[in-house]
Amino acid sequence: MNFALLLFSLLVVTGAVSALDAVYFRKHRAAGAKEPWWIEYPKSFFPVILIVFLLRSFLVEPFKIPSGSMIPTLLVGDFILVNKYTYGIRLPVINKKIIDINEPERGDVMVFRYPDDPSVDYIKRVVGLPGDKLAYQNKRLTINGREVPLSENGDYLLKDKIQYLKLYTERLGKTEHSILLDTTEPAALPYVKQFPLRGNCIYNNNGVACEIPPGHYFMMGDNRDNSSDSRVWGFVPEANIVGKAFFIWFNFGELRRFGQFK
Repeated sequence: MNFALLLFSLLVVTGAVSALDAVYFRKHRAAGAKEPWWIEYPKSFFPVILIVFLLRSFLVEPFKIPSGSMIPTLLVGDFILVNKYTYGIRLPVINKKIIDINEPERGDVMVFRYPDDPSVDYIKRVVGLPGDKLAYQNKRLTINGREVPLSENGDYLLKDKIQYLKLYTERLGKTEHSILLDTTEPAALPYVKQFPLRGNCIYNNNGVACEIPPGHYFMMGDNRDNSSDSRVWGFVPEANIVGKAFFIWFNFGELRRFGQFK
């Protein structure tokens, strides 16, 4: 469901009823007569919907993490906030950028519309920028000919699977973050979709190498062997960007996670 479109539709309907009442219906009601419900309710909800619409469209938007692809940075059930203006001001619903502010940087955790189905929002880490030559071979990330710094940091327990994965610290640009690797999984990808601009990528038994097209980004999950990301379904167009994730505000199962991510 396109919640932004639904919210915009409700805003238009309640706003139209409020405006019509102000310029027409109110003048034709008998003095002291009660407003009919079909005027009273829209007028009551209009300011609330307007505030929510403006906040959600231009400032921050809440999301819930549905999968484990970003473990250990984000856990299943985390409720996060996404900054909607970091990468520029966009018109609601059509998501067209009208004001440039910042460009995504390597290491950012970004929410975007899934290229295969723009009605679905995904969250991954920005790994490759437009024009980058990126390779993920034998589970090592190389960008423009340089290996991304990686250091082992012990083991990490996946509680839901009772499984230990190798925990590493990776540095992408100015961002240092944790990733997980499953040493029992092969380097080759089990499947790859026929995505637009797939000709920019070369796949082999060791992984994938891509040249990222202009206006596109390469996204990967921090749980590297348990993430369906740009390695599988391709590049994310700039037009699909929603915003930058920056804050965990709740998790029903892990109350201590409040504010742990930025």
